Amino acid sequence: MYAIVEIAGHQYKVQQDQRLYVNRLKHEEGAKVSFDQVLLVDDGSKVSVGAPAVPGASVNATVERHLKGDKVLVFKKKRRKGYQKMNGFRPSLTELVIKGITLGGTAKKKAAPKKEELKDEKAEAKSATKRKAAPKKTAADKPAAKKPAAKKAAPKKPAAKKAAPKKPAAKKAAPKKPAAKKAAPKKPAAKKASKDKGEE
Repeated sequence: MYAIVEIAGHQYKVQQDQRLYVNRLKHEEGAKVSFDQVLLVDDGSKVSVGAPAVPGASVNATVERHLKGDKVLVFKKKRRKGYQKMNGFRPSLTELVIKGITLGGTAKKKAAPKKEELKDEKAEAKSATKRKAAPKKTAADKPAAKKPAAKKAAPKKPAAKKAAPKKPAAKKAAPKKPAAKKAAPKKPAAKKASKDKGEE
């Protein structure tokens, strides 16, 4: 049996009689601690996943001692600048021993009343829809007076169709391109005149 629990802002996979090192806690050495933020529990036959926490589940542990962890080195360097700097620190930790993982039996008991509540909610929803259906009939009578106003707006559509004949006018601009090609044959005529002058 194992569980995933959140302790001091980090998530850990824990089992019974396991030693665990976490960020420093405020509790004194030898104190008993219980963590309620259990995200997942696997008891061998069933996996319970929380949203975000499993209701009624908790992890019990005892605080063994407070200690400092191994040194962590922080090295900074900027190449070709002559800059390098090294710092180090030892993190403050707390050693825990997991005593047990408890599951709440309230989740199964709450599941049965939910079915009855759903039946009551469905019956209320049906009665509410019947009540809402009657006012719809009276509301349908009121918009009938507004329908002629919509018909008056309909004659505006033919005005949009009159704008369509403007498109063929753009096609008339295309025949101007061959006129530019006619100007090109004038260049060879100038060359012939220069050759005649040279022969004379």
